[in-house]
Order: sequence, then C-alpha cells, then structure tokens
Amino acid sequence: MQDVILSVLDLQIEFTLRGRTLHAIRGVSLDIYEGESLAIVGESGSGKSVFCKTFMGLLDANGRVAGGEILYKGKNLASLSTEKEWLAIRGGEIAMVMQDPMTSLNPLNTVGAQICEALTLHQHMDKESAKNRAIEILGDVGIAEPARRFGQYPHEFSGGMRQRVVIAIAIACNPHILICDEPTTALDVTIQAQILHLLRDLKEKYKLTTLYITHDLGVVANVADRIAVMYAGDIVEIGTCEEVFYTPKHPYTWALLSSLPQLGVKGENLYSIPGTPPNLFSEVRGDAFAPRNPYALKVDFEKRPPFFEVSPTHKARTWLLDPRAPKVEPPESIRHLRGMRGENA
Repeated sequence: MQDVILSVLDLQIEFTLRGRTLHAIRGVSLDIYEGESLAIVGESGSGKSVFCKTFMGLLDANGRVAGGEILYKGKNLASLSTEKEWLAIRGGEIAMVMQDPMTSLNPLNTVGAQICEALTLHQHMDKESAKNRAIEILGDVGIAEPARRFGQYPHEFSGGMRQRVVIAIAIACNPHILICDEPTTALDVTIQAQILHLLRDLKEKYKLTTLYITHDLGVVANVADRIAVMYAGDIVEIGTCEEVFYTPKHPYTWALLSSLPQLGVKGENLYSIPGTPPNLFSEVRGDAFAPRNPYALKVDFEKRPPFFEVSPTHKARTWLLDPRAPKVEPPESIRHLRGMRGENA
C-alpha cells in the first residue's frame, strides 16, 4: 500500500446564501495515496469542485469549513485562515488545472509571462532562469516551438493549446498534488484524448499525485487508479477503477454507468436518472439518493447508511450491502458492461 499523502476526516463545508445555510459537503472522509490517480465523479452540483478547492483555500467568501480536518504533511489545512499561510500550499504543494482555459488565462499577458509569474512567486527564480524554465515546461506540455510561443498571447492559441498552457502553469512549481477540474470539458473528443494522455505522461515525469474532477465516467476510464463517486456532498462509493466499473454496488453508481452513451441501444432513448438531487439547504435524512432510487428500502429514508466493505479497496454507502437486506441484482446495463469486459479480455 502506498503512503497517504492527504487525509480528509469528516469534512463539512457550508455556504451562507441569503441568510440560509447550504450544506455542500456532509461529513466526507477520504485518504489520497501518494502517486495515485484518483477520479472524483458525480453529477453537476454534487460537491466535487468545492471538495477539492478546499485543499487550496479557494472557497468563495461565503463558504467555510464547518468541521473536520484535511491533513497534509503534518498540517491541518482546514485550520489555515490567512492568505500568507495558503501561499505556502498553493502552487508549490498543491496545484489546480481549471476547467475553462479562457477564463484561467489573463488575455493581457503573454503565456510566458504567466508561467514566469508562478516561477518567480513560488520558486523565487530570477527573470532569466524563469524564462528558460518556462520554455522548457512549454515543451513538456507538447507545445511546438516553445521559445516562439513564449511571447504570444492566449488568443493566438487554440482551445487545446490554451489548456496545455494552463497545465504548464499548474506544474511549473513541481507540486506534489495536481487537481484537474474537468480538464477536457470544452474540448472536442480528439483533443480530450490528447490532454488525458499528456496528463498521464506528466504524472510519471513529475511524480505527481493526480485528482480528476468530472461528471463523465468515460473520461477517467483509462487514467484513474481509483474512483470516488460523490452524490449530494457525500462519497457514496469508492474503489479501484475496475471495481467501480464492473462490480459497482451503490444504486447511484449503477445509474451513472447506465447513463453512459456507450451502453445505449440503437433506436432506444438513452437512460437518464429520474428526479433531481436533494435540497442541501435542508437536512438530508437517510440516504440522499433514496427518493430517486428504484431499489430503495424503507431504512434508506430514515437512517444514513454506513460504509460497507466489499473488498479491502472497495466500499459503498448503501443499505443493500447489509446482510439483512434482500438480494438485489444490478440493472441489465451493468451486467452488459461486465460482459463487455469479458469480450475485451
């Protein structure tokens, strides 16, 4: 087993909106292992980005950590409060690739200047050293003629090239953890594959621990070692990539996988999850997914399920795994997915 690089213990995050409290993250615990690729997946609004932004102190002004700990190198990041404290973490220890390169880059500065800013701020390099290093990093992220491109502006780059520049800024200070927030959302399928391949190569070259935030399970199929499934501010299932794809246990994971276009049948409507996520302004009682879950038991509406261990690396928060629960078979789409694995073996 690898060493734990970051440990989250019973994390609770709240936002105050118009005098009301929204419970965005509801008691999440998670260990992240050094050198792994962990994907955090779930619907939009499930809390994925908020959860990871907390590792860098990037919550909006109306957000706060209401409880729990984020342990990193002997520090509790949840207790940091000043910008000076966070500057010691951001960039040099934990960095993030934002999902929209158009809003992540300053249109008034050259891409080289924006990479150099990170190097001079966090690595304390002089101007010449920062420029040479920035050109080297541009080459590492697959940008041709990096010395020429160094002096160009973001509008002179395509969408895929801009995303490579954003990645270059993120890795400039050799962080230990790289968070990739929907890194391929605005890109076409071909460029998506190139960016994911690039991130996989950089992980090895720079010895990174990578976190992928996405709503698309298909995106992480070939890059993640483990997958954590998040719903309504809570992690409901976690396991290796193979375990979550081929032997999922939580009905929400079944629903997410059933929504994959690859599992659609020609001439039939694609599966969509009925209903809407719960209102997080109110207290969530029982299993948050119960009102949308066709397999829900009576206890799902009354008591939050604990994590049940499926294997040493796989656990799920569902009462269906309780020994007293009736045996429920996963939907046909999940059994079909298992069959596809056998065909590809």
